[in-house]
Amino acid sequence: MTLVEARRMRLQQGITFQTRSGADPLEISDLKLWPLREPKSGRRYTILRLDTRSGLKGYGECAPVSPADHQLARKLAIGSPATAYEILWRKLAAAPTIRAAINMAQLDILGKHAKAPVYQVLGGPTRFKVRGLAPLTGPASLDQAQAAGFKAFAVPAPSNEFRNAGKSYVQKVTTLMDRLRRAASSDADFVLDGGGTMVPGDAQSIAAALERFHLLWFDEPSRVANVGVIKKVASESVTPLGFGRTLREPGEFQDLLREDAVDILRPDLSLHGISQIRRIAATAETYYIAVAPYHDGGPLATAAALQLAASLPNFFIQQIPLPADPADREMRAALLSSTPETIKDGFAPLPTAPGLGVIVNEPALDRYKEVA
Repeated sequence: MTLVEARRMRLQQGITFQTRSGADPLEISDLKLWPLREPKSGRRYTILRLDTRSGLKGYGECAPVSPADHQLARKLAIGSPATAYEILWRKLAAAPTIRAAINMAQLDILGKHAKAPVYQVLGGPTRFKVRGLAPLTGPASLDQAQAAGFKAFAVPAPSNEFRNAGKSYVQKVTTLMDRLRRAASSDADFVLDGGGTMVPGDAQSIAAALERFHLLWFDEPSRVANVGVIKKVASESVTPLGFGRTLREPGEFQDLLREDAVDILRPDLSLHGISQIRRIAATAETYYIAVAPYHDGGPLATAAALQLAASLPNFFIQQIPLPADPADREMRAALLSSTPETIKDGFAPLPTAPGLGVIVNEPALDRYKEVA
């Protein structure tokens, strides 16, 4: 252990001592997981339940959880007060796959205890509806997304068999966007999702060619490996750029902001949870940068995303999964008593019930639980 680590541990012990208050009815008494997998898309996510001594239960969602993180989380969470969500977040730094779900579940408990939605507990709403972004699986899914009420769409960039394909690949992308523009309503907006697969040369050419489409932004055109290269792409086009869904540390977002290399930050909800994204968004706000959290999980995380969106002054739009197969949609509808994924005229209403605003259907979780 270094001297710096020793000093910080000593300070942390002092902070923890101040949070101890004897018997607490909101002390966490148990932790349970349901690993889930959608039958057709194969999308995987985990729903977590925290129990408290008072009987209140809170739910959260994250990506698949490693056995080591599960065991460490049980050790650290059980016996901790559900209200100390910031303290437990720091303690769970060594269990990154599960702490987003625990953070959501603690806030769910706190909201239920206060008989208020999470966004009210966090200071009150900054908006009264949340704009939704539907990720398309291909041109054919545009009709389904429009019928579901969406007016903003994330389009996966076409596959590129050659690196540095140049003009032929640019033509391929612009042809796709022209086709979607003609098929969509006049007030539709688009995001091109590069998936971090393009070399900087292709990313620069495509960003310039897409200026006439007035995209909401060009998402993850290249991997966030060299901020200098990304900054060069950003400086040569007026097409906004979005990055962040693969970043794990807050300092990595700070690097993008400091170098003026990003227009939209995209922290992953299943990785960062509500509290961490609020901290990232607060930093981004000082740079006049908006936040559009990345979300490719289940409906419980959608409910958490709406609570988060309502609490962020610089929130822009929320990605909401839209499964193409009826079996996947049936599963998502069964997991909760009411779906938070209802879109009207491009927006989702804010939940008004306490906590995350939804009731989890545990028999459905048991039915769809993925067998290891």
